[in-house]
Amino acid sequence: MNFSFEFFPPKSDKAELNLWSAINALAPLEPEFVSVTYGAGGTTRTRTHDCVRRIVQETNLNPAAHLTCVSATKSEVDHVIDDYEHAGVRHIVALRGDMPDFAPYSVYPGGYLSTVDLVKAISDRGCFDVSVSAYPEKHPESASLQHDIDLLKAKQDAGATRAITQFAFDTFAYVRFRDALMEDGLSIEICPGIMPTTNFSGAFSMAEKCGTSVPEALRQRFLGLEDDPAAREDIATSFALEQCEILKAEGFGHVHFYTLNQAALTMNVCRALEKGAV
Repeated sequence: MNFSFEFFPPKSDKAELNLWSAINALAPLEPEFVSVTYGAGGTTRTRTHDCVRRIVQETNLNPAAHLTCVSATKSEVDHVIDDYEHAGVRHIVALRGDMPDFAPYSVYPGGYLSTVDLVKAISDRGCFDVSVSAYPEKHPESASLQHDIDLLKAKQDAGATRAITQFAFDTFAYVRFRDALMEDGLSIEICPGIMPTTNFSGAFSMAEKCGTSVPEALRQRFLGLEDDPAAREDIATSFALEQCEILKAEGFGHVHFYTLNQAALTMNVCRALEKGAV
């Protein structure tokens, strides 16, 4: 099974040291690519660009730079794309993005109207692999799952070759989503997002904001472990492996790990995968 890793840009010197420690620890696993995120409203735009450039310059990794439509004109976004091309970046994750303070989305004056328009602009250059996002359990702002499927089809038709999903704790949500896409004639590669973490309360809170369901059986596994980090790590690793086992059996060939800039858990899961645990 192939895999990729996601990191977020640091906000302090200490966080930067932690980020590069994680990148250097995971680099020997030779992921297909590593992605670097934007903050809401493009608040980490400069740090994202700097991080991506450093990955190109100092590692053998293939960076996938996140790029959003928010808080920037077309000209400003196109300038970023130019910079990435000149820096040697050949993979962009094209996203709508979140508004500052997570306000309702609105098109920036003079900006790209939608992710579909951004995908087409990047794809038309002919030198970038373009990934996009997908929500296996429906985007929280979407009217229906079918709306999401129609939007993903438009992104595919605009040139996107891969969809990286939001994380899910109901593993079969990925399968149902993939099957629904196939029924609608979509051929875009689906890469399930896996988030190994020992911070269960934080993960479940994030899931609620993203519209991601949390099976009650999973909640029960983590009860009473607040003061037992070793047990939390064991369960987190075990659950991520269970997810990968199901996904591989269901025909998925690539998973995308949300590392949260921490190497240990992702390393444990990937090493187990390499040893044939799934």
